[in-house]
Amino acid sequence: MNAPARRGPGKDPRIVTFRGALESLIESLDATVRIARWEALGEPIPEPLRDSAAQLQDRLGSANHLAAGRFVGAPAVVATSDAIKEAVRALDAAFVAYRKRTEGGHQEEAVIELDGEVGRIKLDAHRWD
Repeated sequence: MNAPARRGPGKDPRIVTFRGALESLIESLDATVRIARWEALGEPIPEPLRDSAAQLQDRLGSANHLAAGRFVGAPAVVATSDAIKEAVRALDAAFVAYRKRTEGGHQEEAVIELDGEVGRIKLDAHRWD
């Protein structure tokens, strides 16, 4: 048996890196949603939240770069990487839709939809743990 199979898919270094990119992307999208809601209320935005949201484009690019790759290995590793890819693609599409809706003047609806998709992805986290 090879080492990644003994460790399980969640401990494979490629999966650890890919999962970290997904978790960072989720953090930045969460920050973006929270900032949009706080701004609507006129609340001051904490600096750590601003910092996380400011990294969104970089984190989205990194996650998409990893999602474009092909994972080869044990079936469990491939299945886990496919689940992460699916999540990254769904979040990317949700963010694109969010941007289009906010540019169209539908900020509140855009925030609700993005938050809903981020929440759905978080509920699926067991697929890549």
